[in-house]
Amino acid sequence: MSGGVDSAVAAARAVEAGHDVVGVHLALNRMPGTLRTGSRGCCTIEDSNDAWRACDRLGIPFYVWDFSERFKADVVDDFVAEYSAGRTPNPCMRCNERIKFAALLEKALALGFDAVCTGHYAKVLRAADGSPELHRAADWAKDQSYVLGVLTAEQLEHCLFPLADTPSKAEVRAEAEHRGLSVAKKPDSHDICFISDGDTRGWLAEQIEMEPGDIVDETGAKVGEHAGANAFTVGQRKGLRLGRPAPDGKPRFVLEIRPKDATVVVGPEKLLAVEWIRGIRLSWAGLPPAGAEAGEEFACEAQVRAHGDPVPARARVEPAGGDPASGGTAGGDPADGGPAEGEPADGVPGPVLHLTLDAPLRGVAPGQTVVLYQGTRVLGQATIDAATALDRVG
Repeated sequence: MSGGVDSAVAAARAVEAGHDVVGVHLALNRMPGTLRTGSRGCCTIEDSNDAWRACDRLGIPFYVWDFSERFKADVVDDFVAEYSAGRTPNPCMRCNERIKFAALLEKALALGFDAVCTGHYAKVLRAADGSPELHRAADWAKDQSYVLGVLTAEQLEHCLFPLADTPSKAEVRAEAEHRGLSVAKKPDSHDICFISDGDTRGWLAEQIEMEPGDIVDETGAKVGEHAGANAFTVGQRKGLRLGRPAPDGKPRFVLEIRPKDATVVVGPEKLLAVEWIRGIRLSWAGLPPAGAEAGEEFACEAQVRAHGDPVPARARVEPAGGDPASGGTAGGDPADGGPAEGEPADGVPGPVLHLTLDAPLRGVAPGQTVVLYQGTRVLGQATIDAATALDRVG
């Protein structure tokens, strides 16, 4: 029970379906007195009160579970560490992976509950063999299967998503009003929940010791200076404060962040186009495609943002330690469609995803999550370790 309209209606539908429902609000914010500002922030004292009121209206027990320490360690500290390493993380993915469907689910199962029910717009279907599959919701505009791509088959066995087939958010709000839920018109939350004012750059400046350095163009020529490379993200255009304009007079964008020497690389928009992605920390949302774990190529669609458009792609999984058949290592082989850096940038062991896109994507940054689909089905996800245009590979 986040305190929003989606979880309130999901709980109401679970009660109506005959389940024995208990409402749980997660206390994740270490500053419980923090108040919500419009659509910014969540997990505030106001949200807790709204969740309690919804449970009271539905006649179900209400509890607050304090996961603030684990949230700080697994989500907030991870967010800071990723930015410190020059990557762009997705904290919502990490929260779903380690808090809502790990810590919460583990505690729920230990207490004898059967499942965790949430207001996410996604659905769990059964394959021919009875195994669970994660699919997009009926309302693609509100579909949240992307941020659930980190869920495993075992976790999907214990998930309920009552809003899966709801055709629109407007219908959810109308239902909430009909049921007398006070959150019917409450704004949706946006941005990063633990940065309630939306100023990610300013927040990071307080968490990371910023080291000034140079801004260079794609040729290596210095075009400006910065107060800290960690505050930038690939694809960023605003706030560069370049003292030297581009020869063609067009805007420049952040192409790369090199935290080791505190350098930010900028260039023309065309160089943001990415056709090849290497992914680490691969996980499957159910059974993997046939032959995938044996290194066979399979067709899929790739999505790199929660509300981004999926792009047709060809994928291949390289086993941990390299692919003996191609002579590659965990980092890839230039002849096999991968750069020759050897191990993944952060040294994470495990299988490596090689993804060739049929159409380029713009502004893809290391640290982001790529989620793989086949039609409406979520196959799995990986953390992007490297991304570039095919003509720049190797």
